[in-house]
Amino acid sequence: MSLPSLVALLLVICNLSHNACAYFIHVDSHGSECFYQRATAGAKMQLVFEVADGGFLDIDVKVVGPEDKVMYKREQETSGRYQLAAYMDGSYKYCFSNFASSQAPKIVKFTFDVDEPKKPVAKETLDKEAEEQDKLGEMIVQLTQQLRGVKQEQAYMEVRDRVHRSISDSTNSRVVWWAFFESLILVAMTGGQVFYLKRFFEVRRVI
Repeated sequence: MSLPSLVALLLVICNLSHNACAYFIHVDSHGSECFYQRATAGAKMQLVFEVADGGFLDIDVKVVGPEDKVMYKREQETSGRYQLAAYMDGSYKYCFSNFASSQAPKIVKFTFDVDEPKKPVAKETLDKEAEEQDKLGEMIVQLTQQLRGVKQEQAYMEVRDRVHRSISDSTNSRVVWWAFFESLILVAMTGGQVFYLKRFFEVRRVI
């Protein structure tokens, strides 16, 4: 592989590490957080989200395209992974809403990736070297998508592990406190029974 090809591959991987970052946002009760992403017609958009903390771990999700067309809408979702196709050039908005919760804020982790469509090249303008470069470009794009999928899956499993660990720690803590409370009740009942039996068998002297 030539030096320019290696440089191109490194640039793509660096770009991947920048675009595939996961973001954590704080959504207050009765609040909403919206983000915007530009895309061209035919682009593939992927939304991956997970509620990491707060309440019943649910959130309302909505994706709105140009001309206020609702492309995706779900309520009280814990997590999701969805692929959408851009139907026209413009700005696409995706929102996370916490209107169902009256008190508990939510922490949401999400990624929103856009794969722009490849521009067609006329065959008569392609020579042998250009065809090889084009094949190399396709391989780099495939590698980019696969690495992005692996990174998203790792981030997804990381959040899932954090949520499950939090639930497990909370359950263990409640079990420990309940066992301690039961022990206090047993000690109190034992002391009460001893006191009652002692009073019951006590010989009273009448003067």
